[in-house]
Formats: sequence, C-alpha cells, structure tokens
Amino acid sequence: MLAPRVTIVRVRSESTGEERLVVKANFAKATTGRAICPIRDVLDRVGDQWSLLVLGALAQDTLRFNVLKREVEGISQQMLARTLRRLEEDGLVSRKPFPVIPPRVDYALTPLGRSFLEPFSTLITWADKNHPAIQAARKSYRSRHPKA
Repeated sequence: MLAPRVTIVRVRSESTGEERLVVKANFAKATTGRAICPIRDVLDRVGDQWSLLVLGALAQDTLRFNVLKREVEGISQQMLARTLRRLEEDGLVSRKPFPVIPPRVDYALTPLGRSFLEPFSTLITWADKNHPAIQAARKSYRSRHPKA
C-alpha cells in the first residue's frame, strides 16, 4: 500500500482574514476508485469485537486453535476462525499447519503483529485508567436523556 502524501497548507479565511494550517492527505485509490484511509482501514480491522482479544491472547505464546478459543472467552468457533483468517490476511498473525492426525494448527503473532503490542498496551492502560470516568459520563448522559 502506498503511504499517504501529507501536506500542510496555510489557508486565509476570506471572511475574517485569519490564517490557519490545514492538513491534507492524498491516499492511494482503491480499485473502487475511493480513497483508502489507512487509519480507518486498520481500525476497522483491529477495532472489531474479537481481534484485540485474539491478539492479546497470542501476545504471550503460540497457541493452537482450541487453546485460543478457551483463552478468548465467549467467542464461537466460527467467529474465531473468521477473525484469525482476517488477522492472517493483514499479516498480524501466522498460521502453521502440521501434517498430523488429528490435525494441528498453531497460531502466532508475526513481527508486524508484535509491533502492534506497544500501541495496544497503551490503549489498554488508557482504558483502565479512564474507564470509571467513561462509566460516569454514560450514567450522567442517560440521566439527562432518558429513553422514551
């Protein structure tokens, strides 16, 4: 994927005369002709319900499918298979099948997947620290906006 070309442009408002900086990014075009936003593309994938939990489980060790299913509480076999396939497609997880009976497949983080652990850890720390404030804000919002 091509990296976006980012430029910072100084713009003067015609109405007020004030100057401000505007960041413009030209992203590579997808085959559909629409621009690909790298942030949205990555967050759509890792921000789903299961991907972060699967990546977190694989952070410690290489795991077999059934062990991984036990580690990620509540995930169905079908959803785990779909999530692993998508993470493998993105290069975050590797899949290594072994020619044995019964079949054995090991899953592990790739170097790219390991590189995600630092920002992932930062997100976990932020969520842990701010969760009480978020819960309080939700409670406050719901008290001001009761459902009809």
